Amino acid sequence: MFRFVALVGTLLAASVFAFATGSSFMPPQGTEIAKEVDALYSFLIWSSLVSFVLLMGGTFYFALKYKRKTPNDVTPHITHNNLLEFLWSFIPFLVFLFVFAWGWIIHHDMRTMPKDAFEVHVTGSKWKWDFQYKSGKKTTSEFYVPVGVPVKLIMNSRDVLHSFFVPSFRIKQDVVPGRYTALWFKADKLGSFQVFCTEYCGTSHSQMLAKLNVVPQAEFEEWLKDDPYKGLSLSQIGQKYVTQNCKACHNINSSDKKIGPGLLGLWGQSREFEKGGSLNVDGDYIRESVLYPQKKIVKGYGAGAQMNSFQGMITEDELLAVIEYLKTNK
Repeated sequence: MFRFVALVGTLLAASVFAFATGSSFMPPQGTEIAKEVDALYSFLIWSSLVSFVLLMGGTFYFALKYKRKTPNDVTPHITHNNLLEFLWSFIPFLVFLFVFAWGWIIHHDMRTMPKDAFEVHVTGSKWKWDFQYKSGKKTTSEFYVPVGVPVKLIMNSRDVLHSFFVPSFRIKQDVVPGRYTALWFKADKLGSFQVFCTEYCGTSHSQMLAKLNVVPQAEFEEWLKDDPYKGLSLSQIGQKYVTQNCKACHNINSSDKKIGPGLLGLWGQSREFEKGGSLNVDGDYIRESVLYPQKKIVKGYGAGAQMNSFQGMITEDELLAVIEYLKTNK
């Protein structure tokens, strides 16, 4: 009992402090909807605390007031009170209806997407997020949006169920293989915000992260037309691609085993396969491993060989750059 009272007291003190200082238990607010969600959450906390104080305060008060003083005390006969019984049922009922209506309004705002929203296609796969714009620009594990502009995310999955979650925006949506789901937001705060996958999707689920960068309109337009590989050598382009797309499953700067083999010093090594046979790592082997990863599974990786095909996800130029990078990654 003492621990319970101490816990509630701590929560009450923390809530009073948060209210007095204007701070919040929640992540920074990046959208107007985030502010609305936090307001509802704060109301639930405070109304729960008020209810707790009234309930426990009344319990302790009556326990002390009507405590039996002597063995000869006779328990008084107390009848019910119709008005009191009605009020302690009807008032919470009104509060629940109020909370339901408030929550429904927020949910409606979250699911009613502006017709003129800027669209970004999002694809989840084990274990990364890919983003594609209508201009044709593609990014992995990071994307940019302009501040103050409604953005609609059209999402799908290449393999299993994922869930796209931006804590600072208070938005989350399941990403389902075989269908499209959508989510929208209008960021009103500049900065970089963390994206998580909140649906367990396999071994490296916790590493399925991305960054959502909110920038001014002019900076966004400049970024959108900028060539991410400008000024880079072929090997450097390959390194950039491998770093963005392969680190969840492969150690890039080490030969140590992860989900898949390490990539350091891979070029020219002899590989033995689960179904027999061996060959030295060359351009043809890397190409086949990227596009058809299940054809030749390296010995010792059969149980966890879950690599997805990159067919349709990597261009010939990017594949050539990856091969060139692996040649020099020693």
